[in-house]
Amino acid sequence: MTNNGQPQRHGRKEGVALAEAVDVTLHHQIETACSQACQAIAPAWPLDRAIAVNPHWSRIGMPLRRVAARMAVLGGVQVFPRRNQQRQAWLEGRICPADLDHALRQVADARSAGLTSGQCQQALHIEPPVQQLALLIDVLDNDQQRHTRLSWKQAITHQVSQTCAAYFDEQADWQPERKLGLYAFWRDTLQHDHGIGLLMGLPRLGRALNALPATRQDAERWVLKRLGLPQVVWADYLESVLLTVNGWASWCAYLGWQARLEGGEDPHLRELLAIRLAWGLLLLECKDDAQAVQAFTLVQQTWGQAPTVLRQAEQALLVDEVWQVALEVGYQRDLAQRLLSVADPTEELPAVEVQAAFCIDVRSEPLRRALETAWPAVQTIGFAGFFGLPVAYTPLATNARRPQLPGLLAPTTEVTDCLLPTNASEGVSGEVLQAAASRSRLARFAQTKQWDATGRWPSTAFSYVESAGLGYVGKLGQWLLPSKKARARDDLEGLAARYRAICRPQIVGLSLDAKVSLAAAVLHAMGLDKNLAPFILLVAHGSQSANNAHAAALDCGACCGQTGEVNARSLAQLLNAPAVRSGLQAQGITIPKETWFFAALHNTTTDEIEGFDIDLLPAAAHARWNRLQDAFAHACDQVRRVRAPTLNLNPTAPRKKLLDRLRRRANDGAQTRPEWGLAGNAAFLIAPRQRSRGVVLAGRCFLHDYDATQDSDGSVLELLMTAPMVVTNWINWQYHASTCDPLHLGSGNKVLHNVVGGNIGVFEGNGGDLRIGLSRQSLHDGDRWVHEPLRLTVIIDAPQEAIETVIRKHAVVRQLLENDWLHLWRFQADGFVRYVHGDWADVLAQGY
Repeated sequence: MTNNGQPQRHGRKEGVALAEAVDVTLHHQIETACSQACQAIAPAWPLDRAIAVNPHWSRIGMPLRRVAARMAVLGGVQVFPRRNQQRQAWLEGRICPADLDHALRQVADARSAGLTSGQCQQALHIEPPVQQLALLIDVLDNDQQRHTRLSWKQAITHQVSQTCAAYFDEQADWQPERKLGLYAFWRDTLQHDHGIGLLMGLPRLGRALNALPATRQDAERWVLKRLGLPQVVWADYLESVLLTVNGWASWCAYLGWQARLEGGEDPHLRELLAIRLAWGLLLLECKDDAQAVQAFTLVQQTWGQAPTVLRQAEQALLVDEVWQVALEVGYQRDLAQRLLSVADPTEELPAVEVQAAFCIDVRSEPLRRALETAWPAVQTIGFAGFFGLPVAYTPLATNARRPQLPGLLAPTTEVTDCLLPTNASEGVSGEVLQAAASRSRLARFAQTKQWDATGRWPSTAFSYVESAGLGYVGKLGQWLLPSKKARARDDLEGLAARYRAICRPQIVGLSLDAKVSLAAAVLHAMGLDKNLAPFILLVAHGSQSANNAHAAALDCGACCGQTGEVNARSLAQLLNAPAVRSGLQAQGITIPKETWFFAALHNTTTDEIEGFDIDLLPAAAHARWNRLQDAFAHACDQVRRVRAPTLNLNPTAPRKKLLDRLRRRANDGAQTRPEWGLAGNAAFLIAPRQRSRGVVLAGRCFLHDYDATQDSDGSVLELLMTAPMVVTNWINWQYHASTCDPLHLGSGNKVLHNVVGGNIGVFEGNGGDLRIGLSRQSLHDGDRWVHEPLRLTVIIDAPQEAIETVIRKHAVVRQLLENDWLHLWRFQADGFVRYVHGDWADVLAQGY
């Protein structure tokens, strides 16, 4: 050692550098774990853009049974159907012994484990032996008075939820300070909340607030460092924490999803995680050292066993996976028999006079079948309800821009309302009319602003009656004595009657070349780039209900929870434009001069067809539209009679009386079940219509037309397997999840719903977590579950190599199939083959 001590100083520098390096590594590990936990949360769209979402979407990279185990262990969430439901299906014969035997053969792990039918039947009488792991807050909540107050988990969920509701509310007159972020807002809010401590039995909670970390990064780091858990379980623990506020986590995930579509990032989900973690610190400050040590020890012991507990849970749920397959086998057998009953898919049909393109939505299937029966010269076509238009729509004189396409995509084209007179004889240009209509509408909006502001708040609606008087009583009277009025067109709200008939949505801002390219792509995808009929209907769909927070969930999911009216009308105008037709001709796509595209809408609540822009129809097209009215009258009446028993209506009632009953239901503000939506969905058919024409599919199948002979490069098939197939998976799993676990993944009792933030979501009652998924009334009729939780069976009529090419090319498709999130079948000459982890197995040979 030298006298000046240089070696010692050098040693201290090395120690500081080492400590800093360790700290950087630790921070990186914490960042990775937090990011991994946040990535496990699927988004939930707002009420006004409600689309169905697979709540397990962010976990499809794992096998289904592993996800089921993780959700049970980390959040107490049920993924497979409950055993009492399966027991009922077994006792009622919905699942027969042959179905169970088939399932035991189909599930590879069941074969390996030697699982027997008797063992499966015995398991139906016991709950799965799955243990949910306790979090720090759970083990801290251990005082003798805990049963006389709110549990700390409930109280914390309520406080965090109310904070989020205030922070994210964009419509309230008072707006919070958001510049510093959600975590800072929560921290400030909590310091002024003097009631939460009393609710939790912690009168000294206020003193503990001084220990709150200043930033979300500090909160994350403090908790994970202090807990002392093995790094291997950090992400699992954090995911479990987020599942305690899964509703708000899903909302924050939506904000992140939207930000990424626009090329950005959103911090709110990480801040929510930090808030929930920071609550642990507060509770620790309220405990003495001995209690804190005891809590830490218990958490460390519990989570140290997490990998083992997760493996055991996955094994315990093997029986539930077998029963899930058995339930599906029974449906698939019937479906296969129905599709194979088509006598001759190549049979010649009458000359086509009308082509009608409907959304692939399951509610379109019965109407398509009925329409083809009523007028065989009608050829119906199934296509995604946004009709391939990547658009956002802005109603006239508003800033209310909204997407009209699947949530997977970002809009690239704009649509707005244009005043387009029937002909030039009015003597006033469209521009002049547009300006006048805009001024008129803005003036009306200004007069009704106060009415609209109060009317949207459930908490103030009834107190407002006292000040608004008879005017509001009249509105309530429309709910108490519902009328037979037609579906309201909300996009025309505030527009004077003289302008409504000529206000038409149009694509704007595109060059002629861009319009031609868009038109060509849509026609090719729809199979309408040749052999066009003289009259082509573009049939959008939308629902009709009153006083329904989840109304958008009944509209078109392909249009981001909107009706497809905007898309159908915009596309019809695009394809009727002479300049666009000339451009298409140059590209080899000929639209005959006499062919006319026309937009209509299927009201799925009343099963009525509404036409748009009838005044623009040429004489020949107008005659065909008139002729269609008889066919629609017969077809719609037939569908109503089939639906009537499910709505407790008389199917033998006179035609007008039955329609009037459905219209009154649609306008009834007390009606919790205006229609059943997509309940019962179970299959997706991607094939020519000849494969299913005339087959009764009971409104359970999505139908997308596809002709492999016209898709030489497989590009259309690729589009269908990566977009509509994904969207139908989302729909199918939202219904599945809301049925299997209504508490965590459904929105509860619609009667108790209170809307949060105008359109963010709903509370069930006045608090708790934000509720996501479907209400009980959308799934259960009061006596039984209307929806049967089956995974989607996708059946494609395409060459094997073409299908496998798409699977190899797209990781998402591969994950859905390899991890058992849906079934994939393919038509072959004498039946079907089933995709099984890279191979194909003959369906008929396996007992269907």
